[in-house]
Amino acid sequence: MIIGGLQKCTLVDFPERVACIVFTQGCNLRCPFCHNPKLWSMECGSPIGEDIFFTFLESRKGLLDGAVISGGEPTLHGDLGSFLGKIHDLGFATKLDTNGLLPDVLAKLLDDGLVDFVAMDLKHTFSSYGRACGVEVPVEAVEKSLKLLRESTIDYELRTTVVPTIHSLDDVAALLPIVSGVPRFTLQAFAPAAAADPKLRTQKPFTVEQLESLREIFEPVVGKFTVR
Repeated sequence: MIIGGLQKCTLVDFPERVACIVFTQGCNLRCPFCHNPKLWSMECGSPIGEDIFFTFLESRKGLLDGAVISGGEPTLHGDLGSFLGKIHDLGFATKLDTNGLLPDVLAKLLDDGLVDFVAMDLKHTFSSYGRACGVEVPVEAVEKSLKLLRESTIDYELRTTVVPTIHSLDDVAALLPIVSGVPRFTLQAFAPAAAADPKLRTQKPFTVEQLESLREIFEPVVGKFTVR
């Protein structure tokens, strides 16, 4: 596992748990609004060794109760399953952040009971998905991953980062049939200052109030609707 970063504590990224976040190197997308493009490449100038991470995790027993594996895109790593297994062996719950483009990897992790919570990015409506990804994507892979989550017994979340030059509020409202029935759906405004595309760094994001205006659409059809 190539670890490009470690956040030692978060109270918001793993619902109902105090957790750390591991950021893996490498991503198969090039989203222009990405706030962490340094993680796109598999190359890392100063990777964090697994031994350092697990020593840290051992020292946090009783203080943390979960670990979030984010990226980049964690499912690109062939040793992700064993990495998650080691975290479980230490008594910590696991959350996976993923773009859903490798459903076979997700299926294996779910079948093996290695993830306790999944947050999957929903980039756009399926007919316009590539607009948000920076590359062409096999939308059917995302649909397969969503089907896997719907059929699983674990808690999960879909989340959409909303960017005014890529999404209209009508586009976001059009996600309704995709997210209907999921336990959690989150809308989040993008962070312009850190955007991968320099042109977006001066783009004003949607306000919380604008995103909240969609609550009456989504709240009746999802378990929990959040704006952040």
